[in-house]
Amino acid sequence: MCRSGCPTQDHSSWGECARAAGIQVGNPAQRSATKAWDGELAAYRKAREVDGLSPKTTKLADTQAAYRMADKGVFRS
Repeated sequence: MCRSGCPTQDHSSWGECARAAGIQVGNPAQRSATKAWDGELAAYRKAREVDGLSPKTTKLADTQAAYRMADKGVFRS
């Protein structure tokens, strides 16, 4: 009993067919939020590891503030 779009039509259940197709159920808005969070963490990681800065938090605004302070010659840990 496969999904109608299954190319092989040889699975023993709809669930097996869906798993074989790699169908994922999720909230697209959550994926967007996770992507934004990952971007903030990547910017923070770059500031710390590559540029040697110490942003106050992992929030993008704090990371950007650390870059602005570094551009002005103000260094804070």
